[in-house]
Amino acid sequence: MDLNIIVLAGTIAAEPELRSFDSGSTLLRGLVTVRSTEPRKRLDVIPFSLWDPKEHLLTDTLHAGTPVWIRGSIQRRFWSADDGRRSRIEVVAHEVSLRSLDESSGTTPDRGVKLESV
Repeated sequence: MDLNIIVLAGTIAAEPELRSFDSGSTLLRGLVTVRSTEPRKRLDVIPFSLWDPKEHLLTDTLHAGTPVWIRGSIQRRFWSADDGRRSRIEVVAHEVSLRSLDESSGTTPDRGVKLESV
């Protein structure tokens, strides 16, 4: 059995982009930073996208520096450019939720994201 599930606890890196389409769908795209100390200290900047985000995320909630949980799957996107075929890996979010200040400090890691059985 294959499984593609990712849960990130990080911080919004820059102001997210919101695009609206003629179909009525909206797409929220952004970057989340995730700090790690194992196996060495590092900072990863990971692109994410969320189709048709909930209304509370669209009302000035997500800004650079906002601590968030992101639950979704990893996908590799391909496209053609003038200089050839290109690709990038991104998280296709199924849910983006805000982390409280306690959660962003790591004192309550069990709150904020509810994982459902697969």
